[in-house]
Amino acid sequence: MLIGEYKHRIDSKKRLSIPFKYRKEIGESVIITRGLDTCLFVYSQEEWSKIISKLEQLPLNQSRARSFSRMLLAGAFEAQIDSLGRVIIPDYLKNYAELKNEVFIIGVHSRLEIWSIENWERYKKESEKKFTEIAEQLQNF
Repeated sequence: MLIGEYKHRIDSKKRLSIPFKYRKEIGESVIITRGLDTCLFVYSQEEWSKIISKLEQLPLNQSRARSFSRMLLAGAFEAQIDSLGRVIIPDYLKNYAELKNEVFIIGVHSRLEIWSIENWERYKKESEKKFTEIAEQLQNF
C-alpha cells in the first residue's frame, strides 16, 4: 500500500527521484498520466492494467466517457525508473500539473500522485477544513 507524503525536487534534466519506500512497491516501469485536481497520477504496470480494463467498460457512445479516456490515455507516459530511483517527467505533464522545481509525491493506496507545492498545500488546506463533513457524507463507507 502506498501512503505518506514526501517533498522532492525535479532536477535540470526533468528527473524526479521516487522515494525508496514507494519504489519497492511500484516496480521499475511506471505509467505517469494526467490526474484529477491538477496533479499527476503514477501507476505500476499492474495497476495500469486494471485502469485499462475499467476504461474498456465505459460506454463509447457517451461523450464524457470518451473525453475521460482520451485525457487519461493521451497523457500517459511510460517511464523507467533508473538505478538511482529517478523518472523523467515530460514537459507536457509538468505543465499540466503546474510543476516547478519542488514537488510533493504522495501515496494514495494503489497510485502515487505528484503535486506542485502550491497546489498540494492549497488542496490539503481546503480538504482539512472539510474532512469531518466529507467523512459524514461517506456514511456507507
